Formats: sequence, structure tokens, C-alpha cells
Amino acid sequence: MARRHDPERRQRIIDAAIRVVGARGIAGLSHRSAAAEADVPLGSTTYHFRTLDELLVAALRQANEGFAKAIAARGGLEDPRNDLAGELAALMREWLAGDRTGVELEYELYLAALRRPALRPVAAEWADGLASLLARRTDPVTARALVALMDGICLQVLLTGAAYDERYAREVLARIVPPRPRDRPESGPPVT
Repeated sequence: MARRHDPERRQRIIDAAIRVVGARGIAGLSHRSAAAEADVPLGSTTYHFRTLDELLVAALRQANEGFAKAIAARGGLEDPRNDLAGELAALMREWLAGDRTGVELEYELYLAALRRPALRPVAAEWADGLASLLARRTDPVTARALVALMDGICLQVLLTGAAYDERYAREVLARIVPPRPRDRPESGPPVT
């Protein structure tokens, strides 16, 4: 029997795994459930992803792209004239206003790294990438603090089902962001 050429099969399996996790949680994902959802033979999932962790890594990496796309579409984070706290608060609003199921899925995969060490490097990629981007506007320690605060705000919204409060987010983010040079108060009379 000739092997059917299917160059998109690997991607279909990843997409199927994401749908399975979205519907049944991580516990519901198996090679068998991903194969059934992707409508491919079971052997295809094990061919492309030897272990379930390999499949979860691919799913998490793809899920991470959702927030990266939101950042790219938003723009404005790198412009020093823009209010960084305001930009980040607006970015979270746009991200949380989208498909809430997709955001929940991203966090479920992200938090799965707590129990699955193979996922930890991929989960760290998201935080490190955002911190690197923010470090262009501030120092690395402040950038990491901003990422942690954004994570906390998003998790609280997701866990409580509360509406996202952009004013609150902007205010607490502004407490971490150092003032822009033009926003700093004068320390005394100008030196002549």
C-alpha cells in the first residue's frame, strides 16, 4: 500500500491536541484522542510525537504564539514616547477580550509545566521573550516584574471570571514602571 503524502498532518495533530486540551483538559489528551480528533491513524501521532510530552511541547509552543501575535499586532511597546503601563494594560485587554477559551487553554498548557518538566523550557520561552521585549524600555529586573504582574492579573481574571479592569491594571503596572525622563520631577533648579 502506498503511503499517502500528507505534509500538513503534523500540524493537524498539533491543532487537534489543542482542541482536545481545550475540551477535556490535559488529562484528556492522549495519542489516541489526538489521532481521533485529527482524523489520522494512531501511528501518525506516535510517528510525529514519540511521547505525549513532545506533543504537549508543540501545542504549548503554538499556544504561545497567540500572545506574541497580540504583541506584534498592538505595536507601540518599543516606542519610548508611549506610556508603557498603558500599552501593557491595553494589550492585556485585547488579549483577554478575544477568545477566552483560547486564553484559558494557553494558561492550562503553561501551568502544565509545573508537573511536566519537559514543558518548562517552552513555558519559560514565553516569559523570557516578553521580558526581553520589555527590557528594551526598562531594565531586565523591572521587565521580569512586569511579566509576573501581567501573569497574575490575567490569571485572576480567568480564575474569578471577573471582567478585566484596564484602569486597575494600568495603575498597578505604572507603580512598577520607572517614570520616563520627562515625567520625573525636577530635583532642584537647573544648573547653569
